[in-house]
Amino acid sequence: MTSENRPCADILIVGGGLSGTMLAVQLLRLPGQRRVVIIESRSELGRGEAYSATELGHTLNGNASRMSVDPDKADDLTQWLGEYIGAGGWPESDEQHVPLAELFAPRGIFGLYVQQRLAEAQAVGARHGSTVEHVRGEVTDLQSDADGIHITLADHTQLTARLGVLATGMFAAARTPQRDSNALNAAAVDPWDVAAMRQLDPQGRVLIIGSGLTMVDAVVSLEQAGHRGPIDVFSRHGLLPHVRRQPPSWPDFLGADHGIRSTRQLVRALRAQCRLAIEQGIDWQAPLDTVRVHIPRLWSQASDVQRRQFVRHVRPWWESHHHRSPPPSARLLERLLREGRLSVHAACLQAVQRAPLGQVQISVRYRGDDQPTEIKGAALINSTGIQYDWRRVDKPLPRQLLARGLIQPGPLALGIAADPGGAVLDAQGQVSLRLFAMGPPLRGLWWESTAVTDVALQAKALAARLVGVQT
Repeated sequence: MTSENRPCADILIVGGGLSGTMLAVQLLRLPGQRRVVIIESRSELGRGEAYSATELGHTLNGNASRMSVDPDKADDLTQWLGEYIGAGGWPESDEQHVPLAELFAPRGIFGLYVQQRLAEAQAVGARHGSTVEHVRGEVTDLQSDADGIHITLADHTQLTARLGVLATGMFAAARTPQRDSNALNAAAVDPWDVAAMRQLDPQGRVLIIGSGLTMVDAVVSLEQAGHRGPIDVFSRHGLLPHVRRQPPSWPDFLGADHGIRSTRQLVRALRAQCRLAIEQGIDWQAPLDTVRVHIPRLWSQASDVQRRQFVRHVRPWWESHHHRSPPPSARLLERLLREGRLSVHAACLQAVQRAPLGQVQISVRYRGDDQPTEIKGAALINSTGIQYDWRRVDKPLPRQLLARGLIQPGPLALGIAADPGGAVLDAQGQVSLRLFAMGPPLRGLWWESTAVTDVALQAKALAARLVGVQT
């Protein structure tokens, strides 16, 4: 291994989407001199899977006041958007007819916001000798020893650093090879590929597997591609995301009662609070929104049995009520449902196969039926969301990390295991002194570990820890 292909870094970040970029921002803002290297296969930092969308219809599912990347400045995105719109950017914002803080910005524009905050942090870092470098490539292997973290890229380039961070972001099921379940993706159209959807029969029947926010994106993509045919959505429970509204504030009932610990207690208390809100003429989303800040505490103190109960019995309803659809997208779905073009079915996917004349055929078992039903369509879209089980992700880095015993699955096989500060646990349960993780890989540790606010808080805390380790 030569010095030419082993540039030394203080901190090496695997992944340059929101998580990796926000960590770099926080590291650059801290006093001291350090070199940060980000490995990201995309040409731009700060976008990742979520914010690479270019269509204006693919918006954030939270309004501007909820989506600041600065944990110390809640209105950071709101202020940035005001300046961006004032300079002539996003003239279509007027179409939402809401105040600035309530705008649901396109995800592509949010990516610009993240990139600008990175550029500003680089200027701050330069004043005390800190730098960040983007190395474009895919990490295929990682090793850790007393000398540091050693990384190999797909083109055989090798890098080393004192510390490493897994900021791999989300493994979108539609774009991720998965062990034993690739038939769906092989036959499916990418949910965000509007250009590919323009090649479909505009009157053809489109079949969508999954009914969460990825499905919402897929329907938006179809509409922007000019599709005007029927759309059939299939998911286990047939639940659609609720529309995100702007409810008034509500007392923090969980903050006042730490005796609520189990899934059953939480659901019972939350239902009672929602009923109370409705009786007072207040949106039921008001009490629900107070729960968000307590999820890490509730999840971390729960037993494995309680966590399984939540995932098995509550998760579908939690997802549809908490991970809500932005109003512009929700209005599109409501219109398509009224017109009869969109149908939602509670059914489990059994099989996928190609059919003659360029069609696809799926086998589904409707809820309550004993036998599967065969259904044909002009196109199929995988909208099953995110794959959090790293054992099923058929990509080189997760495979190698598991094979080397450098990581272990997180609770309930959600992401990977780590201590509360993000230090990765190896196969023997030992806390790594050199390898850390943040964002979606910590789903099993915190349950909610993907939202912008989650990532921003984790980035600030982890940056302080890394600097402490470094010194």
